[in-house]
Amino acid sequence: MKVKICGIRTIEAAQHAVQCGTNALGFVFAASKRKITALEAKKIIEALPEHVWKAGVFVNEDAATIKKIAETAGLTHIQLHGDENPDDYRSTGLPLIKAVSVKSPEDLEKIDTIRADYILLDSPPEEYRGGNGSRFEWDLAKAIGKSKGNIILAGGLDPGNISEAIAKVNPFMVDVSSGVETNGEKDLAKINDFINNAKKEREEV
Repeated sequence: MKVKICGIRTIEAAQHAVQCGTNALGFVFAASKRKITALEAKKIIEALPEHVWKAGVFVNEDAATIKKIAETAGLTHIQLHGDENPDDYRSTGLPLIKAVSVKSPEDLEKIDTIRADYILLDSPPEEYRGGNGSRFEWDLAKAIGKSKGNIILAGGLDPGNISEAIAKVNPFMVDVSSGVETNGEKDLAKINDFINNAKKEREEV
């Protein structure tokens, strides 16, 4: 099971997540309490190994701006978390992750029309487009990962429920932000527990 820790803002949290075995880190460039600048992200990314994904999270940003931020920060993937059409962002030259808010079976039916490298299933937006700590009904996406090999599961995941989420959805990757935080800051112990529980679940399956 591959794991992405999102909303990274410090070198300490990033390096700890890598040591625990994370496969990807997310940096938020949209309106969020976890927003980071391109130069701040660059300092963190320069301290990380090459094999780890460095995904930039954007909401309805134009492609030219995203490309500039990606080049400055050293991003390897682009996560589109708004109302974007991924076809408009091919010019960034990086793999695209498109977030889909899941409220009903109809939302999952739209996935087949989205031309992105990865599909991220998330709970419906609240104050922000993502990272709100709420989950959607996993039964809606039951075992969708068995039919599609590019599903990333997000939304309300934490060390305590990750095993159940993986068992139901069977995603390619799981993505967590608020679920590994305490008082709004990344909690190193929770990061460790989340990654261990996620990878253990896949081994048992």
